[in-house]
Amino acid sequence: MQDISGKRIAILATHGFEQSELEVPLEKLSEAGAEVHVVSLEGGEIKGWDKKDWGRPVPVDKTLDSVSAGDYDALVLPGGQINPDLLRVDNSAVNFVKDFWTDNKVIGAICHAPWLLIEAGIIRDRRVTSYKSIKTDVMNAGGKWENSEVVTDQGLVTSRHPGDLEPFCEKLAEEIREGRHERRAA
Repeated sequence: MQDISGKRIAILATHGFEQSELEVPLEKLSEAGAEVHVVSLEGGEIKGWDKKDWGRPVPVDKTLDSVSAGDYDALVLPGGQINPDLLRVDNSAVNFVKDFWTDNKVIGAICHAPWLLIEAGIIRDRRVTSYKSIKTDVMNAGGKWENSEVVTDQGLVTSRHPGDLEPFCEKLAEEIREGRHERRAA
């Protein structure tokens, strides 16, 4: 894993996040030297979904209303079915995602999290992957879907499922180390 000391990363999540898709990036990116905050709609704790049932709670470091994209170098969006579905109907969450993209910052999305990318209007004409059940959603939104463990397009890093977490985290660290991706076109 590349050294990303001094970088600040937000993980945007709410109840129902896929347990490993929040915990593994939190651990790996922290071990690589980044300061990582779990950001959510409300303070306290959010409860994960661990395969087939509710998982462990994770403490929220910052509430969404107390942060901005300007506070961070990158954004990570864990999946699960519940988490991104709840976030994509929250305007402040969608705008937070849009702001990272507008600021040319790295965004990582895994599993069902590309639903947030779709809602934010940033997936069109981008090479991406996702959990297979939302492939049609991604393609209908104009994304160029691939069945690969990790796909990167100008600072947008996507993966399919928890089995892809190792390469997902490696690629995120690489992209975060590279910094802003100034060449994006809408």
